Amino acid sequence: MSELVLTDQNFDQVLTESELPILVDFWAPWCGPCRFVGPIITQIAEERAGVLRVGKLNVDDSANTAAKFGITGIPTLILFKGGKPVERIVGALPKDKLEKQLEPHL
Repeated sequence: MSELVLTDQNFDQVLTESELPILVDFWAPWCGPCRFVGPIITQIAEERAGVLRVGKLNVDDSANTAAKFGITGIPTLILFKGGKPVERIVGALPKDKLEKQLEPHL
């Protein structure tokens, strides 16, 4: 399953319609740490298909949504469950540490 492209326009709808938890990667193309964590997020999306959905939101293109969730540093990952944020991870973490923080919510 590929990652969802999230925008200001579709963010709320995607979150409310998803029966699975959604991990949202708030990122930007110019962000070095975002480029580091990107492939890890893709790998988690593939390995957890059917249990977890993964979306990416470009903070430059969708500044309203980024502001709504208080994103001040990227990469920031927020795990939403039932449309509500349940876990926030700031910075580029290795895969094992990311999974350890997500696991209790899946």
